[in-house]
Amino acid sequence: MKISRLFHNAGYKGSKGYLDTQKKYEIGRTVMYFAISISLFVAGYIQTKERVNVLSLVAALGCLPASKSLVVAIMFCRFKSLGKELSDRIETQANGLTQLFDLAFTSEKKTFLVNHAVIHHGLIVGYSNQQNFSDKEFQAHLTNILTLDGHKDITIKVFTDLDKYEHRLEQLKEVPCTDSNIESIAHTLKSVTL
Repeated sequence: MKISRLFHNAGYKGSKGYLDTQKKYEIGRTVMYFAISISLFVAGYIQTKERVNVLSLVAALGCLPASKSLVVAIMFCRFKSLGKELSDRIETQANGLTQLFDLAFTSEKKTFLVNHAVIHHGLIVGYSNQQNFSDKEFQAHLTNILTLDGHKDITIKVFTDLDKYEHRLEQLKEVPCTDSNIESIAHTLKSVTL
């Protein structure tokens, strides 16, 4: 367990199994924040024998970041990573391509889970195990985000059928990639996910 990951997860976004492992860190951080607030309240009460004191005020203010952390932990609990066998299979299939795992995009109306994505030569191709995945809504949402970040003319397609996705990955591996913006696009995608 890496203590720094309790407070900063950016370096781990897009990695295999990210949602499942980060969920544990989010829950741990939430418990720690609430434990600090409760311990400050108890310490203040023991010292002064009154509920209203400086430490109880600090404890009440400490509930703000704890509550925010609780909301994030609840969001992470809604999603699961692909199983190890399936993610290994997809990773092998996409070998040589720029890959991202466990991307949970949130919009005003909906949350979109993309279990695996590949960025290749003006394309973002992904797989989602959500059967009710709305590809058109997701395309509109992500196109808007990418355009605001300066990435234009990117085609987005998310498959819910694994066989079709694997077939598409095989096709992409045959096309050489000369796009120099891949890392920048990957950074944009990771910056707008959980």
